[in-house]
Order: sequence, then C-alpha cells, then structure tokens
Amino acid sequence: MASKSIIKEKYLDLIKKLIKCDKFYFEKNSPIILDSEYDALKKQILDLENKYEFLNNKKSPSNKVGYKPSKSFEKFKHRVPMLSLSNAFYENDLVNFEKKIFNYLDSKLKFNYSVEPKIDGISASLIYKNNRLISGVSRGDGKIGEVITENLKTIKDIPIEIKSSTFPSEIEVRGEVFIKKKDFTRIQNNFANPRNAASGSLRQKDPKETKKIPLNFVAYTFGYIKNNPFKYQSQFLNELKNWGFKTNRDNIVLNDVNELMEFHKNFENKRFNLDYDVDGLVYKVNDLKLQNRLGFTSNSPRWAIAHKFSADSANTKVLNIEIQLGRTGALTPVAKVEPVNIGGVVVSNATLHNEDEIKRKDIRIGDIVKIERAGDVIPHVLEVDKNKRSKNSKPFDFPLRCPFCGSKTIKDFNKVTKKFDAVRRCLNENYKCEKIEIEKIKHFISKDALNIDGLGKKVVENFWELKLIKKPQDIFYLDYDRIKNLDGWGELSVTNLKSSIEKSKKISLQRFIYSIGIRHIGIENAKLISDSVQNVKNFVDIVQNNKFNQILNIDGIGETQINSLKNFFSIQRNINNLIELSKILVIENKILNQTGHLKNKSFMFTGKLDGISRAEAKSIIEQNSGMIISSINKNLNYLVAGDKPTKRKIEQAKKLNIKVISQKQLKILLK
Repeated sequence: MASKSIIKEKYLDLIKKLIKCDKFYFEKNSPIILDSEYDALKKQILDLENKYEFLNNKKSPSNKVGYKPSKSFEKFKHRVPMLSLSNAFYENDLVNFEKKIFNYLDSKLKFNYSVEPKIDGISASLIYKNNRLISGVSRGDGKIGEVITENLKTIKDIPIEIKSSTFPSEIEVRGEVFIKKKDFTRIQNNFANPRNAASGSLRQKDPKETKKIPLNFVAYTFGYIKNNPFKYQSQFLNELKNWGFKTNRDNIVLNDVNELMEFHKNFENKRFNLDYDVDGLVYKVNDLKLQNRLGFTSNSPRWAIAHKFSADSANTKVLNIEIQLGRTGALTPVAKVEPVNIGGVVVSNATLHNEDEIKRKDIRIGDIVKIERAGDVIPHVLEVDKNKRSKNSKPFDFPLRCPFCGSKTIKDFNKVTKKFDAVRRCLNENYKCEKIEIEKIKHFISKDALNIDGLGKKVVENFWELKLIKKPQDIFYLDYDRIKNLDGWGELSVTNLKSSIEKSKKISLQRFIYSIGIRHIGIENAKLISDSVQNVKNFVDIVQNNKFNQILNIDGIGETQINSLKNFFSIQRNINNLIELSKILVIENKILNQTGHLKNKSFMFTGKLDGISRAEAKSIIEQNSGMIISSINKNLNYLVAGDKPTKRKIEQAKKLNIKVISQKQLKILLK
C-alpha cells in the first residue's frame, strides 16, 4: 500500500491539473482536454477523497461552489427574475404539467401553447428606454446578472435604436445569444463547443474581442413592458420582428398535448439539420393574462415547461450497491457502476431510488444494466439485461439496520394511501446517528438555506472529524487560527470563509425555517409558515410552548407537517439549537402586503367556485392582504360558499357568527 505522503502527492498533482484545466476553460475559453477526460479527472480526485479521509483541498471539485459572476463586470439586479424552466422528458410529464394548469385555473378554460425551439446558448436581457438600448445584462444566477452592454452591442442582430412608433417607452427584451454551426467551424480550435464560445465571448473585457466572434441573437420573450398592449405570446413574437429583432422561424402555436408530442417528434428528427444547436422545445401558455394568473413557484413559472429531446443511455456493469443516508434518515441506494460515457459525461453512479425499485427491477451487484441520463436528471437504471446475469448472482438485501449507526430501519405507514412508504428510514435510536447530524449541517449550509460559499460538503465532513463543528451554530464560532494550519487552508482562504459566514448571518425567515431541516418542511411549506408567524420570535414561541395547532390553521399545512414539527421539536437539543441560532442570525421579519382591501381579514372556502380554482382565489386574497386559514374557528372572518358547499361547515360558521358569503360577494369585497 502506498504511503500517506505518496497518496497526498498524487492527489495534489491531480488538483493542480484540474486548476490548469479550469483556467483554460473558464478564463481563456479554450479547453485543453475533452469534457469526458475532465470528468474522469474530477472522478479520480473525488474517489481519492472518498477512500482517504485525510485528503481535502479548498480547490477540490467537492468544495467548489458553482460559477460566480466575474468581478470585472458591474452587477445588475433583474427587475423580474430570469428563472429556469421545469423539464419534461415524457408525455406523462406534459400531461401532469397541463393538469396542474387546469387545477390552478379552471378545467373549463381553453387555451393554446406558444412553442419555441430551445436554442443551446446564453440568455441575455436587453433593457430599452425611449426606443434606445440602455443596458444589456447576462442571466447570472437568475436574480443578479453582469452588465455586458458594450459586448452585446457588437451583435448585429441586436437593435441599438428602435424607430417603430409601436415600441414601448420601457421594455426588457429577453433572448438567446448563440453561434451558428457553420460559423463555429471557423473558430472551433479556440473553444470546446458553440455554447462555450458564446459564453466566453460575452465575458470579454474588451468589446473589440467580442466583435471578432460571429454571435447571433434571437428574441423570445419579455421581462416587463410598460403599459403592455399584448394579449398573446405569439402576438408579441410577431411584433418583435416588426421592431427589427430576429425570432425563430420554427415558432408555432399548438392546441394540446397530442399536438405538442407530434411536433416534438418531428422536430427532433430534423434538429440535426438545423444551423444551430437545440436541446428541446419550450411550451408557454399563449395567453399572457393566464400567464399572469398562473404566476410562479419559487423556482420556475407555472405556465411554461422545457420538453427536452431524447435522453442518452449506455450499458454498463453494477460494481456495487451502496447506501446513502439523508438528513431525515432516508436510506437511498446508489449503484456504483463501471464508468461509462453518456452524452459526453462520464457516469460512475446511478440512483436506485429506494428498496422497492431495486426489487421491482431486480437489480443485483454484477448485473449488466442500461443507464439513462436525461438532461440534468441524476442518472438512473432503466433495465437489467438478465441474459448476461451470472449464475451465482444473488438478490440485494436491503439493510434492516442503519449502516452508519446500527439503529433499526423502518418504513412509515401512510394513512392516506393505506400503504407503507417506499423509503426505508433510520430510526436514529437514542439520537446516536452522527451521519444524520452531518447531513443536517450540510442542509443548513445548502444553496436554498444559508448558502455559505467555501463550506462545502467535504469541508463539513472534515470539520466534523476534527470536532470543529458538531452543531449548526458551531459554524459561527469556528477556530480560524486552527483552520489556517490545516492542509489546503491559508490566510486568504480562511479570510474568505469568515467573510462568507458573516454574510450568511442575514437571512429571510422562510429560508431560516427551511434551513433547520425538518422533514416535510420544504421551501414552499417554510414560506407558508413564515407568512403566518411573520417573525422568528413568534416561531420560537410556538416551538417552546408547543402551540403547533396555531400553524394547523394555515391553508396548505396539514397533520403530516404538524406531526413532523412536533416530532422534531420533541428533542430538546433541536429546541436549543433553534433558540441559539435565532440569537446569532439576523432573521428578517416577513413583511406582508398591508395595503390591500382585505387587510386583517381571514377567509376559508367550501364548495366549487365558478370559473376559478381555489388556488388562484387564495392567491388573489393574499395579494389583497387577506389571509387563508384551513379550519372554522373564532379567527375566521368569512366563509366563502361556492356550489354544493359542505353543510357541516356552513352550520359551524353560523354557530360562531362567522359571515358566510358567496363568490359574487367576495368579488365586491375585492373592489
């Protein structure tokens, strides 16, 4: 066996090589190795870290956090966030997408879709005032982008001044910057692919360098328009051409899922003959009023979806099946497979989802399996080639005890479905499972929680072993003098970590509640709770005094979430952590709209509404400062009765002198 010093030397050489590759890729936009070779290099580093606990480096791929905007460009906060789209891969995904639209609006409504090819380029935002381009901004992280106005002005497809009399006095036009395939052949020695070339060109410090690259721009939507005159997305796209913008010639309006599937099939067959790279189609509800009614989730619009083209797949061998443990105690099986290149990416792991999935597909160690990787979805096993199975093969025995702490594992019984859950969980007997505690800390620092740069998963594991972190709040009392002397750390990296931790102390109430890591309290449920409790003092009071029934009144929060909160805070250690964190962090109060017609009024619905879903009606009430509660009690002001209301609810309301109103009367209140 190689000595510790030799292993570390090999590890650092690989890190050094990775840094060099990154420099050429990100700074010079000229990769020196293939994507597959780069992935293999990263895998070598990660495999070494997994095998030897003493290996850790701040520049390791396990510690690096996403792409950061360059300091060379001025930052710009998007007026309307440039959110990503949800992805669809199969017809069932589209059926569910449309079903959610009908559920949110009204099943009687008829609408069509504006369909646009999803060009594989770089998104850009163009801001015009008084007919002139005043700013050009990159997408960045969706909320904050980089000002790249002068670089965008070099693109011939982008009008600097619009002379049309119909052009709005203020508008943000969004589109995609890309390079045509034939143009890329002339510069391909300098870039890995067309998308990489477009990205690198837009981030040049000197616009003269950007001008040398044959960039194109196609417009596809708007962020905002002052006094919007348009009714349909397709109408806006047509007007873009009149203003002098390029739009995609394959844009089309279609009516239903069947038409979408047929168009997708035909377009996928011809996509390789196009003069630009495309990785799917985008479907948008064509009616802009319906788009506005549907609004957004925390991550994406409800009215649009990206239908990706066929997934890539390959056959490989299952070398082992390992069990991973999450913060809620969920045991997730992962297949370790012989590395295989799928669509330019080297895959060595594939999720097996849960115990039931393994049994259903009869996946065993040593099997030859078909692995699929669709877009950004985690690779998974499609099927097993049982003809190539060894005679000595044995079914995989899912552990009945936690591999990390030895506690019993169980499947919860779902009272609604009357079935046991597919996921098996560690009972964490006597709260001795350190792995769960480590995963909770990883969740605490994750992107949607505190989002601490420089404190990656491997760093958390290393700090845990060194007893630098044992509880989330320990992060704010780190011994930086000791960290400076650790391998891979120095004065600058410690200073950056300290700065990042200080910055993370200011956090919204919603993200704080989510960061705690309570089962069944995701980012959306955390928002519902934060909207109701409004400040951290009220939340702590509910926890300390076991007032969880107050939260039960929140529409969207049910017994499952309440029981989860009760179970989590039945442990005194979790209460202590909450109280201490509430004192360390600067948690912003939830500021609700207090200027609407329904201020300080609470509502509940019974019966079917006419022409509108409950979800949308609730959203309208909240936009007008009203509150939705889910049970009839003394805090309820109005019970809105639609068609065929529940008689019991009507009677309860009358007994408590709660006003029962019709949908028509609700509309009057909103005026």
